[in-house]
Amino acid sequence: EPGEPNSGFQFESTVTGGNVPREFWPAVEKGFAVSMEEGPLAGFPLLDVKVTLVDGGFHPVDSSAIAYEIAAKGAYRQSVPKAGPQLLEPIMKVDVFTPEDNVGDVIGDLNRRRGMIQGQESGPTGVRVKAEAPLAEMFGYIGDLRTMTSGRGQFSMEFSHYAPCPANVAEEVIKETKARKEAG
Repeated sequence: EPGEPNSGFQFESTVTGGNVPREFWPAVEKGFAVSMEEGPLAGFPLLDVKVTLVDGGFHPVDSSAIAYEIAAKGAYRQSVPKAGPQLLEPIMKVDVFTPEDNVGDVIGDLNRRRGMIQGQESGPTGVRVKAEAPLAEMFGYIGDLRTMTSGRGQFSMEFSHYAPCPANVAEEVIKETKARKEAG
């Protein structure tokens, strides 16, 4: 099931009795953790997933840690595509410093880059525009900003969080990733 944002991988067991002995729970956890390193959509790792072991089987001769790990990997392959995974993209916190004359151009350009304007503050030397924007849209931004502001604009950015990609972006990323894998 989906975990809380920034919770990472969580594993718990609600197994009672001896259906899956406690000594094999780490093997089940490892099977899921290893599988999550390559997601089903484009091969990127899964984030913020909670796995609950609810039941299983045990055989005194055939049960082993590796058998439970393999079973967990199989359960992952069957269950994750049915869970409706979403491709996530990194969202950056962006601070742009621009002369007041260029604020409209800067905001318009950030909007074209799928940015969300969080606010703006006027200062003695210009305006600070605060925004969040996908990292993929920010490549080449410094050149565009310098062009818009005649070299007087500056910006900084840092990672903020992950957010689901729009469907058209996700489809393109998945298509490109599959093409790269096929090309070898």
